[in-house]
Amino acid sequence: MNRPRERPLSIGPLRAFDAVARRLNFSAAAAELHLTQPAISRQIRSLEDELGVALFVRGTRHVEITGAGTTLLRAVAPLLDRLDTSVRQIRRAAGREPVSLTTFASFASLWLLPRLHGFQAANPGIDIRIAANDYIADGDDAEIDLALRYCHPDDAPTGALLMFGEVLTPVCSPTLIAAAQRGDGPPLALPADLAQHTLLEEDSTLPSAEYLSWRHWLGEQGLPGLEPQRWVYLNYTHQEVQAALAGHGVALARLSLVIEALERGELVEPFGAARRTTSPYAYWLVRWPARNERPALAAFEAWVQDQAAQTRERVDKLHLTDMADARVAPGPTEVR
Repeated sequence: MNRPRERPLSIGPLRAFDAVARRLNFSAAAAELHLTQPAISRQIRSLEDELGVALFVRGTRHVEITGAGTTLLRAVAPLLDRLDTSVRQIRRAAGREPVSLTTFASFASLWLLPRLHGFQAANPGIDIRIAANDYIADGDDAEIDLALRYCHPDDAPTGALLMFGEVLTPVCSPTLIAAAQRGDGPPLALPADLAQHTLLEEDSTLPSAEYLSWRHWLGEQGLPGLEPQRWVYLNYTHQEVQAALAGHGVALARLSLVIEALERGELVEPFGAARRTTSPYAYWLVRWPARNERPALAAFEAWVQDQAAQTRERVDKLHLTDMADARVAPGPTEVR
């Protein structure tokens, strides 16, 4: 029989160790593995007992990995990665067809996920794996089948297919408009009225921020020096939209990502179609020619292109129709 410190280590404690080592936080590791914090602590303690060394130094408000822990992590992390890759390959061979894609978090939240149930209903045998991050995936990454990305046409990767372009428009909750009409809140009929409101701004240093910022939009309205009552800066587009839905201020939104909310009346355009602007950026389906043409991947690509065409048609129809109406209807001439 193996002596205690010679027998193989259990996989469970190694999973717990890897999660704590990456996050340096027991609570975060527990949430990642869907376990309780005491369960994570017990697994780490059992692993330390097996090895006879401390793997972490536990402080009141922080966790540090020890030298022994760092040595173990260098061995454990690649082993777990290889194990997970093998498991995915086994499951694929067992009959379920996976499709892996990468996109940015806001696009996943606002466009992809609300539509995905339709694909799943029509294709119950296909599993979808979504990696939401802000970098352009490398075509050499065997774990990714395709990408849904946002970039300037000059930066679109080879083989990328245009999904739709970009129209920007101020949006807010109808509660702000209703309050203004009742006299319970400041007016919100002209761009100059934004001086009395909160502006929700995406806090971004990306090149696209030149077109997505309120400063750019205000400059196009002839109000480059306007200062709102307050600013709220947010990291992601979907956070801007959520804040606007909650009535926290006015967001400069991408029409393609909020068109359903506008149609449902959950958001409104306080200044109408005449104040919409465009940017040269667009949304792309990025394919890699070297990928095998698996039926599941082909089905998902066809579905994405169909959904993109529907969005493109709806946005074009709404934008062109509303803009024509705006040119015909007399607009307000008062400048506050």
